[in-house]
Amino acid sequence: FNGEKINSTENRSVLHVALRAPRDAVINSDGVNVVPEVWSVKDKIKQFSETFRSGSWVGATGKPLTNVVSVGIGGSFLGPLFVHTALQTDPEAAESAKGRQLRFLANVDPVDVARSIKDLDPETTLVVVVSKTFTTAETMLNARTIKEWIVSSLGPQAVSKHMIAVSTNLKLVKEFGIDPNNAFAFWDWVGGRYSVCSAVGVLPLSLQYGFPIVQKFLEGASSIDNHFRTVSFEKNIPVLLGLLSVWNVSFLGYPARAILPYSQALEKLAPHIQQLSMESNGKGVSIDGVPLPYEAGEIDFGEPGTNGQHSFYQLIHQGRVIPCDFIGVIKSQQPVYLKGETVSNHDELMSNFFAQPDALAYGKTPEQLRSENVSENLIPHKTFKGNRPSLSFLLSSLSAYEIGQLLAIYEHRIAVQGFIWGINSFDQWGVELGK
Repeated sequence: FNGEKINSTENRSVLHVALRAPRDAVINSDGVNVVPEVWSVKDKIKQFSETFRSGSWVGATGKPLTNVVSVGIGGSFLGPLFVHTALQTDPEAAESAKGRQLRFLANVDPVDVARSIKDLDPETTLVVVVSKTFTTAETMLNARTIKEWIVSSLGPQAVSKHMIAVSTNLKLVKEFGIDPNNAFAFWDWVGGRYSVCSAVGVLPLSLQYGFPIVQKFLEGASSIDNHFRTVSFEKNIPVLLGLLSVWNVSFLGYPARAILPYSQALEKLAPHIQQLSMESNGKGVSIDGVPLPYEAGEIDFGEPGTNGQHSFYQLIHQGRVIPCDFIGVIKSQQPVYLKGETVSNHDELMSNFFAQPDALAYGKTPEQLRSENVSENLIPHKTFKGNRPSLSFLLSSLSAYEIGQLLAIYEHRIAVQGFIWGINSFDQWGVELGK
């Protein structure tokens, strides 16, 4: 929060909190308050998205654009996709998105290109190319492929009407054929996996849902930033969660964690947290470059409940010990009440949410099984040892605000783990090796 360069291997501040700070906040990097810069980009996004959504911005043939394809990989894709998927079924967000489509293109595999443009008309499609340097190999090949799709249908002059950029390299943006005025900046103090609150996520999400809804998401994240910064450790949610993870990984020797949202709207949470956590804390040396004498980082995976129960919960209940994060929502985005059913669909879902942690904690003893007249030869197979750790989040609802809160809780939890392990959670040289 002070803007110190805690990403020491890249000599950078770590200021994703500035992306959602209030307009009057002061957060310095290199002695300069970055908050006004952030808000100038947000104001530009707000203005552009309003022009776009009103139909004032038209394509090469004069038609309003209703489809958006966001081209980016890693942090330029997983975070925005998580938020988009979570908002799709929120009634307020869904109403704002009527008649619009947002799609993401990440994989360099041409199959992903085919899927992302299937049934789309270039005449009504806007492409957002997300690359800080405008040199990321997969993203730029996909951008050139989509550009060819537009040019072959509408001619080369159509590029400036149908393609915009999120980048800091205005020279390459211009050379590509995109008007530099339609490029939206972000900064070196934002790591890719922490960038969903920058133009990387805010621009495509605002085009789909309108800036006011995205601002609520940012305010939710900011509320957790404030909580993390000001609340004493014993009541500090990200601190407690980070401590639990370090305890489970480094002291109890449980290397994995399951992320189990009992909400289909959060189906893309686990893939985003996989990157956020494993790219941040998948390190073997300390921040000073000394090999760690203990294991750091954890293996993250997950699926929405109740789907996961019919998939990998067998291993969680009777195989390896895997600490679990259960995430539930009190008020469903889409409540359904069927006449004649004992409970509503959402209550059925939440019964599972409450029952699973109990089953993990208490298990089932041979004595209980005998009292239920289970035959002796089946008792070993039906015994559950219990004492398996889990924690539960219960959100009041799942609107843009709570989605922002959930994101920030995980971001700060991961940072807490890295601080305690003594590693740099903000570089990713292993990813660079692959590149």
